[in-house]
Amino acid sequence: MPTLCLWLADGVLVLHGLVVLFNIGALPLIWVGYLRKWSLVRNPYFRAAHLLLLGYVVAETALGANCPLTVLEDTLRLKAGGGSAYQRGFIAHWLQPLIFWDVEPWVFVLLYALFFALVVFTFVRIRPRAPGWWVRQALKPQPRIDTNTH
Repeated sequence: MPTLCLWLADGVLVLHGLVVLFNIGALPLIWVGYLRKWSLVRNPYFRAAHLLLLGYVVAETALGANCPLTVLEDTLRLKAGGGSAYQRGFIAHWLQPLIFWDVEPWVFVLLYALFFALVVFTFVRIRPRAPGWWVRQALKPQPRIDTNTH
């Protein structure tokens, strides 16, 4: 069971790393894609996921809440027996320092808020296209309202 918990904890850590990569990497991808006219950067689901996920991170940090992925990873590592850096495994040993920094919480709040402001600016400046269901709804014939009633 401890080995399984350690593998699961490493999996959560990798997932956490991918979320961080998505949150950070999507912004330059959007600007490069805008300049190169890539359709992905106007995808409403990609853009909404980026905006909402980053907004969630800013809100949880500002409120002093712990990230659910961090809590899950810590819980799994405790169930596995915890231990030193070498007992955590290769992935945890190398990936954790890239994701978790030892600075005051207000620094994270400030950095996340500034980055989120840049993402919101980008969302307004480089608008995503309307979702397909929205366009279909807008094109659907509307019932005619007779305004010339006597």
